[in-house]
Amino acid sequence: MVCPVSEIYNHTSSDRLQLIEFYESKLGQVIIYSWRFISVEPLIEHIKDVFRIDPLPIRGYHKAAAIILLSILIYQIMIYYNCKTGNK
Repeated sequence: MVCPVSEIYNHTSSDRLQLIEFYESKLGQVIIYSWRFISVEPLIEHIKDVFRIDPLPIRGYHKAAAIILLSILIYQIMIYYNCKTGNK
C-alpha cells in the first residue's frame, strides 16, 4: 500500500482516500509497478554496485534488510560529507 491509512484516523482527507482507492485498484497497481523500473530498481542496483553486495552473502529478507539499510546510511553519509566539503 502506497498511502497507509489507519482506521483510528478520522481526519484523513477525501483526496487522500481517493488516491488510496485508486492505488489499490488494478490500474493503480499496474502504474505503481511500472514506476519501479525508473525509481526503486536503479537505486537498489546503484547501491549494490557501489558497495559490491551483489550477490548478498546471506539469505532471507530480515537478514538482507540490515545490510541494505546500513549501505544506504553509509551512502547518505558519504553524499553529505562530499556536499559539505565541496567534493563531487
